[in-house]
Amino acid sequence: MGVHIVEESKRCLMCKRAMCQLKGCPVQTPIPQVIELFRERKIDEAGEVLFANNPMSAVCSAVCNHMGQCEGACIQGKKGTPIHFSSIEDYISTTYLERHEFAPAPSCGKRVAVIGSGPAGITVAIKLAQAGCAVTVFEQRAEIGGVLEYGIPDFRLPRTLVQRYRKVMCDLGVRVRPSTTIGGALRIDDLLRDGYDAVFVGTGTWRARKLGIPGETRGNVFFGIDYLVDPSSVAIGQSVAVIGAGNVAMDVARTALRQGARNVTIYARSKHVSASSDEVEFAQLDGAELVYGKAIQEIDGNGPVFRTAIFDEGDAVVGYEDELDHVSCDTVVIAASQQAKDKLVLTTDALVANDRGLLEVDENGMTMMPSVFAAGDVVSGPSTVVHAVACANRAVAGIMSYLGI
Repeated sequence: MGVHIVEESKRCLMCKRAMCQLKGCPVQTPIPQVIELFRERKIDEAGEVLFANNPMSAVCSAVCNHMGQCEGACIQGKKGTPIHFSSIEDYISTTYLERHEFAPAPSCGKRVAVIGSGPAGITVAIKLAQAGCAVTVFEQRAEIGGVLEYGIPDFRLPRTLVQRYRKVMCDLGVRVRPSTTIGGALRIDDLLRDGYDAVFVGTGTWRARKLGIPGETRGNVFFGIDYLVDPSSVAIGQSVAVIGAGNVAMDVARTALRQGARNVTIYARSKHVSASSDEVEFAQLDGAELVYGKAIQEIDGNGPVFRTAIFDEGDAVVGYEDELDHVSCDTVVIAASQQAKDKLVLTTDALVANDRGLLEVDENGMTMMPSVFAAGDVVSGPSTVVHAVACANRAVAGIMSYLGI
């Protein structure tokens, strides 16, 4: 145990109204309670509290935007340095996963199918298994994890941690069926026919959003979400242009630099960057350059072609320069968000998606199709792991109420 973690815990003021929990954390992690247990060396109890509230706690401690959430809301940060709860959480959560012996719960007599094994799917599978449900997880890829395995680079999230969750689920009695697509040969109707009492959809947003500009089909152009699935399969070259300024764009830039690129430039349309400040700083520390005010028009044989924005005193875009900016590079990666694939909607008449292709659900997480629930990015659009967990927690409550358990 790092001494600095112990010292961090001692700095906590144990606020009665803890803003780190109430305002900062999307899943309302009981931070003061966890820190108090940690101070008392009750590591297992602290881990149990974290896991019960958020099974993805070990992941969130690594990938959350802490300064924008718990640590940013810490009262200690108003005049000094906030408590680095992420370090404490990481130690407790990973220790709990290593030490705790998971076992199947007594059966409640209900069967649930979980489609997709990303953060939302894993959360739902674990919580329903702990409630005694017979859970089967259907994953279209060979490995579980969804964005954890195929979207977040391993230098940010170790793959060994992601795969640890497969063992946790199996120890709880969850059956995992990889390399199986629901919406292909098998459909939701088949799951209901075979006796599943409820179905949960957590398929994420895996379809890249195209820009609709000339040049997107060129051989040296890739979409960010596709590139991150297997970066080693792409001959990235020496110079890379990344279009977009969200967290995926930062991951792409940092990955490209690790794959041998020497010059990586991230182009943002305005001076507003949707990526977290931490991720921007890490990308720049790794060597990426961030250029603002570049609206892409097309991609020619040499690289992207931009119009350069004109800003007013408030940094709002008020127009564009007449001359086009032609950039030469080896590879262009488009990281302009993602959307949900439509296989499930096209193969299930009762499912309803909005104009963004996202599934519509009620306050309990149920779709327009009775007994079918959904949560995570397929409902909210691309977001963070912790927000997917928060959404999944609501769906779990909805499923348990629907099943009467």
